[in-house]
Amino acid sequence: MTISHRSAISADYEWIIGVVDDWWRRPVSSGLPRLFLEHFHSTSLVAEDSGKPVGFLVGFFSPSNQTEAYIHFVGVDPQMRRRSVGKELYEHFFEIARNDGRIEVKAITASINHDSIEFHRYLGFSVSPPIANYNGSGVDFVIFSRLL
Repeated sequence: MTISHRSAISADYEWIIGVVDDWWRRPVSSGLPRLFLEHFHSTSLVAEDSGKPVGFLVGFFSPSNQTEAYIHFVGVDPQMRRRSVGKELYEHFFEIARNDGRIEVKAITASINHDSIEFHRYLGFSVSPPIANYNGSGVDFVIFSRLL
């Protein structure tokens, strides 16, 4: 297995949106509009195994806070989980963020997403207490934060 990373391109949207609901085993594609790959592809990544996409990370630099970067969406092919694909995508994004002078990375998830919370803690993120109705949808979220 040879995993490589590359910057995303806007055309990656088609394959990502075609697999993301299956990879997450629930409908999540509405949380990833095309505009993220059109406007933030240079700070987003694709992981490939022998040229086949097996993971992605959609991230961007905060235009409002020059010290922060944000990871919006990450997906890894279920067949490739527990092989450090996600961890390596995060580490690559951390490097990109550091090179831009960012000192903190943030992300969010629903407070019931225990796998994501565990994974982010493993990567050194702090996890906020649940924030009620975070997106106005009646769902509690937590905020992940990691200093670089």
